Amino acid sequence: MKLHRAWVGLGSNLADPRSQLVRALEELDRLPLTRLCIASRLYSSRPLGPSDQPDFINAVAELETRLSPLALLDQLQALEQRHRRVRDRHWGPRTLDLDLLLFDQQCLSMPRLTLPHPEMAQRAFVLVPLAEVAPDLRLPDGDDVATLAQALGDWGSLMVLPNR
Repeated sequence: MKLHRAWVGLGSNLADPRSQLVRALEELDRLPLTRLCIASRLYSSRPLGPSDQPDFINAVAELETRLSPLALLDQLQALEQRHRRVRDRHWGPRTLDLDLLLFDQQCLSMPRLTLPHPEMAQRAFVLVPLAEVAPDLRLPDGDDVATLAQALGDWGSLMVLPNR
């Protein structure tokens, strides 16, 4: 089985979000055939969707895995469920949100999974922590993650939190 590199975005704004992310990072390291390589610092960000919800805590994790993209997605969604994730409304509050951002340099468009994550290039709360853990990373289309993060220019909406 081939070893793959995957990047996962983490977010939470309910039920002690900092603890949700710290626990999720520990649990990512225990997924089958998967190892946590590095995680970004924790960032606070305003909600992207409805503003009648608490701010989010976000991070990005780099994983090594022998799972396929869909098998990894299944594991991520099962982890969300263990954190009692409820999908009441689009971009609404959540205990844990895990987004598979990148999987090697694969481009996929399937009903359950699109890679790279289709909206990541417009989100500072994804690109800034991703550039932190993988400063030389390029997207499959050749775009440099660090350059994309700098170009967004809305880092002001992010706040680095003290070490976990």
